[in-house]
Amino acid sequence: MREVTKYGKTVAEAVSFALKELNATSDQVTSTVLEQPRKGFLGIGARKALVKVTLTKTPFDYGIDYLTEVINKSGLTVKIQVIERGAQVCRCVLVGKDAAQLIGKHGATLNALQTLADHVAAKEAKQHVTFFLDAEHYRETRKQALVTLAKRMAKKTLRTNHPHRLEAMPAFERKIVHQALANNPKIQTFSNGEEPKRYLTIAPRRS
Repeated sequence: MREVTKYGKTVAEAVSFALKELNATSDQVTSTVLEQPRKGFLGIGARKALVKVTLTKTPFDYGIDYLTEVINKSGLTVKIQVIERGAQVCRCVLVGKDAAQLIGKHGATLNALQTLADHVAAKEAKQHVTFFLDAEHYRETRKQALVTLAKRMAKKTLRTNHPHRLEAMPAFERKIVHQALANNPKIQTFSNGEEPKRYLTIAPRRS
């Protein structure tokens, strides 16, 4: 468990500083007041509040610990950096000189690590939780590539008047394609198959 001690003009301010450093919300920590603030007399003897804030282990922590163990065993120089953590969503970035090696073809390795973290966290959670894992800004690059692919295949579909099947991809990537073509009145998209080989088809919309 991680813990920090912080000063603040008030207890609430000290706790907020600690939450920011831990990148956590109030329901994910326990707080202990070490020193109450005191105004003093004419500023003499004044002191700030001092608190100790401890991050309790969340389902996401189990997922992060698992990923850390897997990465350490790989021998690669990569660390996990949490950039956003909520009650149901945790966004992490792989950083380090070997981070690119954990992306894989079309993000296959990155997706596999993300799925593993999801499964580990889900075992400890009382509600649905989701990991989003990125490295070297791959997710944004991949998103733009999928949007471009979707539009190109839509044009091909209309030109040939035949449906076209895309390669298998995870649900969150299929959603990107669905959304990219959602406003095209001449095109419809739908998914077929079973995970992890579920794929998306782009077809002409029949009148």
